[in-house]
Amino acid sequence: MNLKTLLLSSDDTTVRVLRRVLSDLEIGIEHCLNSDAAIRRITRQRFEAIIVDAVNCSDAGGVLRATKAAPVNKRALAIVLVESSIGLKGGFELGAHFVLHKPLAVERAKASFRAVRALMKSERRLQLRVPIDLPITCIGNSRYPARTIDLCEGGMAIRFTGRKSRENQLRFALELPSLEKGVYEKLEIPGELAWQGGEDRVGVRFKDLTDGQRSALRKWIGAHLPEPEADDPPIVCRVKNLSDGACYLTTSSPFPKQSRVILSLSTSDHETRACGVVRVTHPEFGMGIEFKRTTPEQKKEAHLLVDAIRAAIESAELQVHPDGLDSSHDEKPPAASANPDDALVHLFQDQAQVSIEVFLEQMQQSRQPQESR
Repeated sequence: MNLKTLLLSSDDTTVRVLRRVLSDLEIGIEHCLNSDAAIRRITRQRFEAIIVDAVNCSDAGGVLRATKAAPVNKRALAIVLVESSIGLKGGFELGAHFVLHKPLAVERAKASFRAVRALMKSERRLQLRVPIDLPITCIGNSRYPARTIDLCEGGMAIRFTGRKSRENQLRFALELPSLEKGVYEKLEIPGELAWQGGEDRVGVRFKDLTDGQRSALRKWIGAHLPEPEADDPPIVCRVKNLSDGACYLTTSSPFPKQSRVILSLSTSDHETRACGVVRVTHPEFGMGIEFKRTTPEQKKEAHLLVDAIRAAIESAELQVHPDGLDSSHDEKPPAASANPDDALVHLFQDQAQVSIEVFLEQMQQSRQPQESR
């Protein structure tokens, strides 16, 4: 299952560099010279990423808006290539998850696209569906019986067999049949109704899975896919700044903005893990991650990871795994946060689009209160 990207660019040098980089990373590329041709392909064919050269910001923005409007590509990763005159801020304002500066150099671009590829594979894996018919119970203020149509790591399609729920936020109780005959894995997963496909059919998006639930789903789905695909190795990062609610990590291969990630720190006898979302990304330098702290379990995991990092701060190296794109950015204002009083989180929110030099200066100023705690 080859990863596929669409590239909109009329710059021969840029096209040549990206063809070499993406080929080395085993990522397919379809090249379009103008926005009309790109939009035609976006509406008819699935791509894991859309790369636009922002020589013409109007054309680039139009292609990214068309991507979001196309059901087959609405979750595609958006990558914008910019000149220094446009900068990070201009690229993100066009709707990018990731911004790269031109001119592109092969090795530097390859370092950036290694993280992009890992995220593309993770996002695609979340959407790979296994057809299965199982009884489930949708639990809200009432209980609603239903049956699954298909199942993936990110959600499922279901049909109600009785009264249809008018509640959007629900818990979904189901039993996955194990590979061992007569053995079932009981799951109760929080989620929401994401789309409607008829009077009784709806799509479900899972939310805030525990590590155990995620592992059980991943193992079951992987065993039922015809072509299981191995994840890329994690990105190894150094801790540059840390607070109770966030961290800034240095790496030559940061993940794009809005990436959900799993952070882990290993010692000789223990591994500590927590979930987060990339709020700030600086190509070839680093990324700012806000810890997920929505549920009691997530708060506990984040607390334990922060304590472990502080205990090993001189030698702390984190392994960071991608876990798909975070969709909550599109559903609520970015300022909504589970860490409202955290100075580092506020910095991520307020300074996400400034130059890296300004950002690092602001982060240094916000660091002193954190270190004196």
